[in-house]
Amino acid sequence: MKTLILFDFDGTLADTAPDLAAAANKQRARQGLPPMPYEALRPMASQGARGLLKASLGMDPDHPDYPRWRQQFLDDYEQDMTSRTELFPGVPGLLDILKSHGYAWGIVTNKVEYLALPLVRHLGLDRDCAVTVGGDTTAHTKPHPEPLLHAARSAGVAPAQCVYVGDDQRDIIAGRAAGMSTVVAAYGYCGRDTATQDWNADAIAHSPEEIWAVVQRLAAA
Repeated sequence: MKTLILFDFDGTLADTAPDLAAAANKQRARQGLPPMPYEALRPMASQGARGLLKASLGMDPDHPDYPRWRQQFLDDYEQDMTSRTELFPGVPGLLDILKSHGYAWGIVTNKVEYLALPLVRHLGLDRDCAVTVGGDTTAHTKPHPEPLLHAARSAGVAPAQCVYVGDDQRDIIAGRAAGMSTVVAAYGYCGRDTATQDWNADAIAHSPEEIWAVVQRLAAA
């Protein structure tokens, strides 16, 4: 029976934090503030504009100026989102072994399509990726299960035959709600001190290399 492996993007397949942090610091510069250390911004990378604006400007979505600053952040990021972004070490080998063993794989991210799709192409992922679902592909974003269910439908695979890998708790919530097996990418942006064992995922992978063994086990089960 066909198995589909779905991945979150930021913090799971790709290390996008350097370019996201640079865009966050541009917002600080626009307000005359000094740049924040990269180490302080990196953990927020999986949370996108919301998390990075909170970290860099202390601005929540209910702030009256939030829409304007969010759009400025996205504009700045779009202009320079490939300078330092690259796949995590071990990811190319993981994708190669999945392909060689006949596993289809895809991407489900909360990154909007106009940002996600160019990055997928830039990193060469589009050649073998079975499906890419962005944050605006469906009416909902994770932790809602609909983006994952949409990916499964698009690939013609039942949710029960899918494995979702992500580095944020909302990834695991979405995957479980969709009826999929779930794996924490603990090498991503969730941080060493995060209690990922409390997320109730089916497995925790501390490197991309560990995911292959996990996939084999979950597929056999």
